[in-house]
Amino acid sequence: MPELNWLGDRKARRAARHVAHRLLQPVEQVGDDANGNLLIQGDNLEALKALLPLYAGRVKCIFIDPPYNTRSAFEHYDDNLEHSQWLSMMVPRLALLRDLLSEDGSIWVTIDDNEAHYLKVLMDEVFGRRNFVANVVWQKTLTRRNDARALSNAHDHVLAYAKSFDQFAVNKLEAGEKQRATYTNRDNDPRGDWLAVPFHAPNIRPNLTYEILTPGGRSLWPPKGRCWSTTKEKFDELVADNRVYFGLDGNGMAQRKKFWNESENKMVPWTWWGYQEAGDNREANREAKEIAEAAGIDLKFDTPKPEKLLKMVLEIATTPNDIVLDSFLGSGTTAAVAHKMGRRWIGIEMGEHARTHCLPRLKKVVTGEQGGISQAVGWQGGGGFSFVQLGEEVFDEYGRIAETVRFAPLASWLWFAHTRAPHPDGRFDSPLLGVHDGTAFVLLYNGILGDKRPQGGNVLTRAVWQDVAQLLPGHDGPWVIFGEACRLAADTCKRAGIDFRYIPHELGIR
Repeated sequence: MPELNWLGDRKARRAARHVAHRLLQPVEQVGDDANGNLLIQGDNLEALKALLPLYAGRVKCIFIDPPYNTRSAFEHYDDNLEHSQWLSMMVPRLALLRDLLSEDGSIWVTIDDNEAHYLKVLMDEVFGRRNFVANVVWQKTLTRRNDARALSNAHDHVLAYAKSFDQFAVNKLEAGEKQRATYTNRDNDPRGDWLAVPFHAPNIRPNLTYEILTPGGRSLWPPKGRCWSTTKEKFDELVADNRVYFGLDGNGMAQRKKFWNESENKMVPWTWWGYQEAGDNREANREAKEIAEAAGIDLKFDTPKPEKLLKMVLEIATTPNDIVLDSFLGSGTTAAVAHKMGRRWIGIEMGEHARTHCLPRLKKVVTGEQGGISQAVGWQGGGGFSFVQLGEEVFDEYGRIAETVRFAPLASWLWFAHTRAPHPDGRFDSPLLGVHDGTAFVLLYNGILGDKRPQGGNVLTRAVWQDVAQLLPGHDGPWVIFGEACRLAADTCKRAGIDFRYIPHELGIR
């Protein structure tokens, strides 16, 4: 299979493996129930690596709107990279995103003509050419530019790939007003509106080739090279049930009546997304202005995406409670739409923009803002999310836990990694991290029980176990205990319900 070569490509392809593991540090809890929703402030490459222990193989849908390399993206991004730099930026991120996808998951990437064809070849390499789903053409503008140097551009691309095409399933879309309007009731049938469907089919089959007499006495035979779609017996039953239409004069070509109230009323998605169903730039700018005014923030960007566009993607690729990830969160549209549609979400945004733009917008969503798709999906507010930041590096250059990593940040990270839930009070000042779904979590690290000698608390000895057990008297559920070593006999651990996990080898980090 062909692959791209550019200056620095080898280094770029290895970059994901060399990204440091960092901790995720909770900053703020918004709303009543975070449900695993995360707004992460930090470099998206490092954030994606930090997510691996928590979400590898669990994300159902990824949507990203990366810089287009056209001088027109969000002012917080460097959107004027050379082609080679742009490709080097994308490769390690795509590799980590693939690791996060579930086997039945998919990734959707918006891009313009400047990098679309480079990106297609690159994604063929990362995700596999056979996992290509579609190149959707999205009508981003209705306005023809007469000052264009050549042709006036009216579209962007949305490249879609599956983690495994064999396991990927597309949700059909609800029929819209345009499709509903094609159903009428020309003969006042009491069963309601219907659509006339041709009664002939490809090929020639003797049992499906017969004479039909219209009510007006006209003789009908299948068109050349075709046959009727049912047998003569079935045809007579359809006629008796008034399910065949012969035109207003009763002498037209036979057509089968497909009733609206008997049909599935759903459509297979196609690769042309017009502005009526997926919005356009003008609609996106209007939404952005309304959001900025409501949240009291200053949004300055030229390439926002309308909420309708995200709604289309999520309707096709997800169901409620699936996890949606956007590592170029921008103004927060993906997270906002996912929240309104009952999906869980993870959004990554760098710098202060995460705090000054995304955070206030998503707070408005939780309280029930009515912009974008809110009315279409019946959004009234609710739920919540955790705002977290990238913390310090977990490991030093020798693969050991870095000396700078203290107990509380590591405990916070472990709690997230193994419960996938925010901590009840955010306090980590005891080896007992807490209880989640009946399981007690304990971390023996950094001399939390006194000092760093075995008898001091980093190694699970009989004395340490007695001290730990006293922290939660009466607990009869399982224990997950992290430490440097375990000196309890296997039978003792089994009787006590202890699942011991070694630091650093069994922290869950890949």
